[in-house]
Amino acid sequence: MSIFRKKSVTQAVGDSTEGEASHLVKVLGVRDLTSLGIAAIIGAGIFSTIGRASFNGGPAVSLLFVFTAIACVFTALSYAQFASTVPVSGSAYTYAYVSFGEIFAWIIGWALILEYAVSNMVVAISWSEYFTSMLNGFGIQFPGYLSSDYGSAHRAYEQVQAALRTGEAVPANVQALARAYEAAPMLGSLRLILDLPAGIITILITYLVYIGIKESRNASNLLVILKLAVIGLVILVGAFYVKPANWSPFAPNGVGGVLSGVASVFFAFIGFDSISTTAEECRNPQRDLPKAMMYCLIICTVLYVLITLVLTGMVNYKELGVDDPLAYVFQKVNLDFVAGVISVSAVVAITSALLVYQLGQPRIWMTMSRDGLLWPKFAQIHPRYRTPSFATIITGALVAIPSLFLDMQFFIDLTSVGTFFAFILVCGGILYLDAKGISKESKFRVPYVNGKFIIGLGFIATLGFTVYTGNFSTHFAEKPLLIIFWLTWAILSVLAFQRNFSLLPVLGILTNLYLMTELGVTNWAIFVVWLVIGLVIYFSYGFRKSKLAGRELTSV
Repeated sequence: MSIFRKKSVTQAVGDSTEGEASHLVKVLGVRDLTSLGIAAIIGAGIFSTIGRASFNGGPAVSLLFVFTAIACVFTALSYAQFASTVPVSGSAYTYAYVSFGEIFAWIIGWALILEYAVSNMVVAISWSEYFTSMLNGFGIQFPGYLSSDYGSAHRAYEQVQAALRTGEAVPANVQALARAYEAAPMLGSLRLILDLPAGIITILITYLVYIGIKESRNASNLLVILKLAVIGLVILVGAFYVKPANWSPFAPNGVGGVLSGVASVFFAFIGFDSISTTAEECRNPQRDLPKAMMYCLIICTVLYVLITLVLTGMVNYKELGVDDPLAYVFQKVNLDFVAGVISVSAVVAITSALLVYQLGQPRIWMTMSRDGLLWPKFAQIHPRYRTPSFATIITGALVAIPSLFLDMQFFIDLTSVGTFFAFILVCGGILYLDAKGISKESKFRVPYVNGKFIIGLGFIATLGFTVYTGNFSTHFAEKPLLIIFWLTWAILSVLAFQRNFSLLPVLGILTNLYLMTELGVTNWAIFVVWLVIGLVIYFSYGFRKSKLAGRELTSV
């Protein structure tokens, strides 16, 4: 038996029509899918992490959104072709199974489980921030020790104590956290501090996802309309308070400062991946999924760039290191009414992002279980609600419990590595489909541009420019992972010359790989630990129980 055994497209589609999973309800159209994509992409990113990215990179972060979106366009085109070829739930997991084999499918599926869970933890904590801010706006003081995490509160308390000894000024938000730490009730020798709103909203959303796809769809569509209205209000009103002087310097911390926000910015864009997890609940997945992916990506990129320019134009970028930047900037210019509207709306609007990620993750569990790589319980479909019930409950627990106790920055540092890896394999999978002639059967295809010469010439020109400017050795010293990027580009240049590779999937591989090199040590360390845990589960269970393993034994 081989760890590289592959599914054929026919097998992948056939498996989706067997067993309990075939009972999923097909109700989603292109408008619903686009709405789900917007709901996922415009979530905590635009209401929260965009502030942290702007704080590090200044106004130039708007260009980072454009660059990241371009990388996502190459990837989204590849996703779209796979979605039209293999219209099955499971997203990149299923696509890797068809093109690269079972071990890669497992790695991607396991990575996506982490990515979806982490994304939802960030969204839940962001929701809590806006919820308590909204209550404060109505004069209701929610206990600080029930709306923050222990680590942040403890660090704030120590910072305040140190400041009292030195006489240094302490930001108001740090003082508030310190007061929450002091006010927290004691449980033995431990202070009882947890983010209760984050846990509660996760449980409520999990319940909504549990009871049906129709209910989830209707809620998502309504919340997205509200979300877009609020963003339109922010852009239109905020434009009148923009001071062009705040855009100078445009990149105060240089390219390094801009790229330090890669994890935060890219985190915002992974929503189009979640659309493909609902393939088996689409009325016409081969037609509608590709359209929806491109629509939501274009809409969201434009909105992100405009929002970034407005935020960094209204206040100095140094003031944006807060968890609720949209409300903050309007309070800063004394538009408390608009800030209040944003806080109230954000509480509702961020909920839609939470909903989509909670919708996507159980369907990945379900697909992996259906293939025999996870226990059969994860593929169980509720007889009444027609949803993957057990997987949904597990997803809710995995998100709710950590979000009660850990801080947002910790989760942001966990995200992106697995997603980049998934995106690279999806783009590479298109090259495989082309080589095997499977692309001819796809109802949507990545536009073909012959990369025979372009990829190699681009490699030579870029490498030459880097050496000429004297940055080559410096880059390797600062980012040793760049050697993988350059070697991959060199290999692809040779293969493209030999096999006439399509240009756009190769650009997707290279841009995602380069962005991976910008991630920190924490991102990689956690990903490796998670990967090791996953491989232990795979070799102790999935390798033996895989349906493909059973078919191999039957054919012997």
